[in-house]
Amino acid sequence: MKIIQFKDVTRTYVTGDHVQNALSDVNLEIEEGNFVVILGPSGAGKSTFLNLLGGLDNPTGGQIVVDGTDISTLSSDSLADYRAAKVGFVFQSYNLIPTLTVLENISLVDEIAPDHMNSEELLGEVGLADHAHQFPHELSGGEQQRVSICRALAKNPRILLCDEPTGALDSETGVVVLKLLLRMARDYGKTIIIVTHNQNIAKMADVVIHIRSGKVRSVDEQLHPMSVEEVEW
Repeated sequence: MKIIQFKDVTRTYVTGDHVQNALSDVNLEIEEGNFVVILGPSGAGKSTFLNLLGGLDNPTGGQIVVDGTDISTLSSDSLADYRAAKVGFVFQSYNLIPTLTVLENISLVDEIAPDHMNSEELLGEVGLADHAHQFPHELSGGEQQRVSICRALAKNPRILLCDEPTGALDSETGVVVLKLLLRMARDYGKTIIIVTHNQNIAKMADVVIHIRSGKVRSVDEQLHPMSVEEVEW
């Protein structure tokens, strides 16, 4: 099932006399449950792609259809409902609230997500059940990233958008985080989309999308992606 469709999507920013085409005539489709990696240099349009798909920005032209709904036509309130129900976000910075415990950080989404998951069970899934009542500063970087993933998953989203989720981690800790993300796709059918500069992560993907100068240059399907263990880190 195609859960995401970009149809002639353009995003243009105008500053004074300067016009920047962050994305130009993007057309692509993504199947539900795929592990997708988006590669491209800085300024290529990768983050713009994520922001549009996440409902954080609106296209200048074209359609973005997610699970049968054209989100480019939604009102601000409807976009907020879409983000709450269908999309989880994981960033390079963990964005945890320092004055809340690990469990409290994850449980924040309970009030906004109509079909949220059990926060304590999620912590157990990622091996952090014993850290539920600790504060973020008491955790390592990798543990904080796993908490941020738990918080994104607590909404029970169909789609998980990850912007350089291992960029601030050492390779060993990054592998732990990638295993978790891959498991979400393989075992739970979540559609995982990762923006990264790391070519190695692309070896694990079902689909690799190359973006350069605001255009999709190629969409490569990999019938036999590597496991995390097979990739040389």
